[in-house]
Amino acid sequence: MGPIIVGVNTIQELKKSYRTPETPGSFFFSLEGIEGSGKTTQIKALEDYVTSKGLRCLTLREPGGTTFGEKLREAILGSEAPLHPLAECHLFLASRAQLLNEKILPFLLQPGSVVILDRYIDSTLAYQGKARRLGYSTILELHRHDPLNLLPHRTYFLDIDLETSMQRQLTRGNKKDYFESQKQEFYQNLLDGYREVAELFPERILKIDGSGTVASITEKIHHDLKRLLS
Repeated sequence: MGPIIVGVNTIQELKKSYRTPETPGSFFFSLEGIEGSGKTTQIKALEDYVTSKGLRCLTLREPGGTTFGEKLREAILGSEAPLHPLAECHLFLASRAQLLNEKILPFLLQPGSVVILDRYIDSTLAYQGKARRLGYSTILELHRHDPLNLLPHRTYFLDIDLETSMQRQLTRGNKKDYFESQKQEFYQNLLDGYREVAELFPERILKIDGSGTVASITEKIHHDLKRLLS
């Protein structure tokens, strides 16, 4: 199945439909990367940093974060049958729309608030847009309308190679979920997708070498945060 083409809109034109939170003193951050990239560790470090600055912090994950979203998460990751790429995509979007409406947007209306999200639109671009071959334009088109057109102020993409990802997953020894059980070709396309998406949104996405030490990665994020929060 080839990528779906959306009208005559270019990706750059579609990007004009997006916005960032407007409440002064409130920030929206997301972290991205393939399995084993170290997101969980850096999310905790990011949370500790912003709370140390006296900011209110809400940390959430995708899919999930709401009662509705967690049910969808269980349905997706626990699926034993292959899902059609569009079905996959719309399930994630349904979870995301509810999370934005129920949790993220109300929280960000309060000055001095920070939302940290484990995965967001860039995961959909990489997973369904690239690896599932729906195309980036299709994903961006589906996100053009409120509340899905909200973008983070900054996305930290922890970039690791495929071999490192596989080694770290093996070390964990956890039972593989729906996506983790995909073939290596899927993972390579996924990694390529993340790297391409980082090039599509260079003003928002900060790519960081995830093969470095935990401390060095945290330091790079904190250095960027100091500038953003000031």
